[in-house]
Amino acid sequence: MTNPVALVTGASSGIGEATARKLHSLGYTVYGAARRTERLETLAADGVRPLGMDVTDEASMQAGVARITAETGRIDVLVNNAGYGSYGALEDVPLDEGRRQFEVNVFGAVRLIQLVLPTMRAQGSGRIVNISSMGGRLHTPLGGWYHGTKFALEAISDCLRIEVAPFGIDVVVIEPGGIETEWGGIAAERVEATSGTGAYAAQAKAVAGALRSDANANRNSPPSVIADAIAKAVTARRPRTRYAVGAGAKPLIAARRVLPDRTYDALIGRAVGLPRP
Repeated sequence: MTNPVALVTGASSGIGEATARKLHSLGYTVYGAARRTERLETLAADGVRPLGMDVTDEASMQAGVARITAETGRIDVLVNNAGYGSYGALEDVPLDEGRRQFEVNVFGAVRLIQLVLPTMRAQGSGRIVNISSMGGRLHTPLGGWYHGTKFALEAISDCLRIEVAPFGIDVVVIEPGGIETEWGGIAAERVEATSGTGAYAAQAKAVAGALRSDANANRNSPPSVIADAIAKAVTARRPRTRYAVGAGAKPLIAARRVLPDRTYDALIGRAVGLPRP
């Protein structure tokens, strides 16, 4: 029996890199995909196959999936990890940036799903793992576009799970909490650039400060905790539909589920340090 084959997007750093390494250690033939292949050199040296792929480019995605099937004849696991967080007040964020957020975080993931499903159906098996966020179950100020993409990915995953179950394919959502990656710093820079002046400046300062303080205080979890959860999801005989893992994920999701909207709004505002109305 040949080794199972996995495609991991956003593999150049953080969760994607940790996941590629974890699956490789479990005996998977792993293709680590990223836009900049030079950032995949260390993974390649350790046995992960580098794959240049831009999840906003149709030709790039088609070529990547075609290469995998040509070289291995199968695809057993797709980990849709590529994504980024673009923060800023909805009034301030240009619609083109909102569209790009959906192109990367949602449409790129869905297009790859469309491309791998024929192979998985023919095999009668497969695992699709979509990396959402605890932000796919709750909301924070100035994160409207980002949360919108993650809420969308959660709903799409639920519908897809029902559709592909008859073909032996499982769909799993991973909901990371605070993780030690570049994500928080990038989101902080974006919120300052977008809403750091003007009517929302005080909120932008508070949100950027909160994003940076979690990282500086070492309150976030290492990417390996997400890689371990993904490994469980792809190797379990019957995986859970959702895995909430990492700093704060389970308690914050639970709080959002039980608290009334305005109570949650007040709680998250105080946690972030927003100026009171």
